[in-house]
Amino acid sequence: MTQTPQGFDPHDPNEDVTARYPVPADAPSGSAEAGYPAEGPASGTDLVTGPPAAATPAPGAETPRAETPETSAPAPEPRHVTRAGMVWAAVACALVVLILLIAFILQNQEYVQVKFFGLAGAVPLGIALFIAAVGGGVLVAIAGAARIIQLRLAAHRQRVSRQASPGTRAR
Repeated sequence: MTQTPQGFDPHDPNEDVTARYPVPADAPSGSAEAGYPAEGPASGTDLVTGPPAAATPAPGAETPRAETPETSAPAPEPRHVTRAGMVWAAVACALVVLILLIAFILQNQEYVQVKFFGLAGAVPLGIALFIAAVGGGVLVAIAGAARIIQLRLAAHRQRVSRQASPGTRAR
């Protein structure tokens, strides 16, 4: 639902448009030359700041001069990413995830029957799904650790073979 700002009615004939949008003194009232049609502000006019900058000034009116700054503003310093900042961002993200996880577990308290390799039991649904997600994370961590160990062994073998070959300098 759209709401009209308090104290403004664009269709009110008693609304004093010139109070919101002053017309130059030498321009006739409601003149299109002043940049305002007789029925209200020009189209594209911002209701807070007035007519657009491209509005034609009244004949004989003085055009305002743009102020030029004497000194330019200093350029902002580049942001440096620090370890503390990265840790803070990671902790903030982890807290958001934990809050969402707690809400999920609390909303899924119905008991479900769970069977796994001959074991059977009744567990709340939220807890059962949480355990399954943690189990999946553990499997991914094991696979990642195996790959890291594999890459480290390959890098170690390359270092050893470079040191053993003649014509290379020792580091």
